[in-house]
Amino acid sequence: MRDFTPAEKSQRDAVLAVIRDTYRSHGFDEIETPVMEESSRLSAGLGGDNEKLAFGILKRGLTVDDVHGVSAIAELLDMGLRYDLTVPLARFFATNRAELPPVFRAIQIAPVWRAERPQKGRYRQFVQCDIDIVGEPGFLAEVELITATHSTLERLGVTGTSIRLNDRRILLGLLAALGLTDTDSALITLDKLDKVGADGVIAELRERGADETALTTLANLLSSHANPTSAPTLAAMTDALPAGVAPEAVAELAAIADAVGHAVPLVFDPFLVRGMGYYTGAIFEVAHPELGYSLGGGGRYDGMIGRFLGTDVPAVGFSLGFERLVDLVSTATAVDDSAVAVVYDDTITPADLIALKKQLVSEGLRVRLVRKTKNTRAILEQLERDGFRRYAFANPGEPLDWKEIG
Repeated sequence: MRDFTPAEKSQRDAVLAVIRDTYRSHGFDEIETPVMEESSRLSAGLGGDNEKLAFGILKRGLTVDDVHGVSAIAELLDMGLRYDLTVPLARFFATNRAELPPVFRAIQIAPVWRAERPQKGRYRQFVQCDIDIVGEPGFLAEVELITATHSTLERLGVTGTSIRLNDRRILLGLLAALGLTDTDSALITLDKLDKVGADGVIAELRERGADETALTTLANLLSSHANPTSAPTLAAMTDALPAGVAPEAVAELAAIADAVGHAVPLVFDPFLVRGMGYYTGAIFEVAHPELGYSLGGGGRYDGMIGRFLGTDVPAVGFSLGFERLVDLVSTATAVDDSAVAVVYDDTITPADLIALKKQLVSEGLRVRLVRKTKNTRAILEQLERDGFRRYAFANPGEPLDWKEIG
């Protein structure tokens, strides 16, 4: 969890403003949900491995006897900090469905918390930028999300990205065709492909008791698709997979690619997993050629909202990893044309100074009062770092003479 200086906060806000504005231009509406959810909801099997990283909140009024009388820590918890924005959205939609349109396009931009081991690009508190479409069963939802996400990256000046596509039905069909019957275990291992490589995946599956014939076939597939580059055309995907694997899902991915056209670089990656266990259909990630990690991802999760509502509702979402993304965007401090500094000394009274500031604020300016020191250069350098463009010295009875900073 980190502090941010005014210059850093200004830069982050500028990036967030572009993301928010682009999402809204694509027809999405912003909502806000509490930072806490019920502990039972956060540990209901919806969040995959992230559930293990949730920060729990103890019940109020616990005594020492209460602590000694439980068999598991979870019995002491009633709330927890959200570890993503998808579980809160599912609860939000189930609660507010009667007031929402049949197809709801949601924006959520907010912090989440995970008990991670901190490292570069991975923090215990971080911002997620999510867009979700709830209530649209067809692949138009995926097309809208992919288009809006790519448009956002373009507006931020992040070039060279591609979106990797796969489908959970393809993964399950592929594992079945290979004879890997312990699908949950196999998916967890395959999800480590980027970290441990093909040899590491094969070795771990062997330790888990996978059949050697299946491992040989898988090793050959991993070798032939070490660097996925093929577009998700029907022919290319059919050639890349064993015969008869999830033909409906393959056709749907091809239709998504056809609808997006050539505007967004798409790549079919048959071994893309995404860690969340709630995905039921198409999954996707944003890849950048200079990075060893994704800038965002998402997928279809048609079964999640039904757990709260009792009726299945189709849903699909795409999330940008803001902390990773902001590092790629220009770090120059955003300059505010309305930001001015009034440099003063003891020759002007506090009452006159405040009256002057009030007048400038009423004209739509952002005004900072700065006491004059011997080192005027240091004052101006700090103002420039903070995004101020103009300054003037306050002298009694004289109009302000604005000068450019820098």
